[in-house]
Amino acid sequence: MYNLLKGKRGIIFGALDENSIAWKTAERVHEEGGQFVLTNAPIAMRMGKINELAEKTGAQVIPADATNMDDLQNLVTKAVEILGGKLDFVLHSIGMSVNVRKNIPYTESNYDFYAKGWDVSALSFHKVCQALHKNDAMNEWGSIVALTYIAAQRTFPDYNDMADNKAYLESIARSFGYFYGKDKHVRINTISQSPTPTTAGQGVKGFDGFITYAELMSPLGNATADDCANYVVTLFSDLTRKVTMQNLYHDGGFSNVGVTPEVIAHMSK
Repeated sequence: MYNLLKGKRGIIFGALDENSIAWKTAERVHEEGGQFVLTNAPIAMRMGKINELAEKTGAQVIPADATNMDDLQNLVTKAVEILGGKLDFVLHSIGMSVNVRKNIPYTESNYDFYAKGWDVSALSFHKVCQALHKNDAMNEWGSIVALTYIAAQRTFPDYNDMADNKAYLESIARSFGYFYGKDKHVRINTISQSPTPTTAGQGVKGFDGFITYAELMSPLGNATADDCANYVVTLFSDLTRKVTMQNLYHDGGFSNVGVTPEVIAHMSK
């Protein structure tokens, strides 16, 4: 351990179980000396093991629906109070598509479901940033990170409307990142992670194929949830103080590879 986050405080959204990137990040932040509160929507908390993680890391849990501004106001106020000061880092690890869950094809999207997924997966990021900004809850040079996927730039048919949500999420990071950077020197970035076998990820049709293809395409292999947690820690640390408004690929090189001999061999079988 390097004590990269010693004395730093924050909020981690989205820890569901030990497979989630938010869970792994909470463990690594704790190891690096950071303190935080954990939060998730009440329904997700009932489904997951967040209290187990809280006990392990000495964190308190504050339920919050990230699409509800009143919940976010309460979350931010209580987090600052519990942690004893302004925040230094926030992880937004939230994503959900009702269309994906119900196996509705992209071309036949239910628009009520579409709007719900957009609110949870993308607009919630703007709401989180706005709640932090309005309450002046972040210390200067603080860091806000959200998780995304390369389907925001390239077509992965089975990723469905989540691809649109991720594109919107990345745009928010750039736009809000400009204003928060000018106002308070707060950084906002997204991490475009390899396909990762989280509870949410495995809900995407053909997910096993996603992982296999990405592994064959990536010179370093897929980045795991543990790898991603390490990367998030660097973005929370003071070592990346001038990195903002970026979509940062964390995918073993996948995003820059056209084809590999392994993929060709696999297709030729």
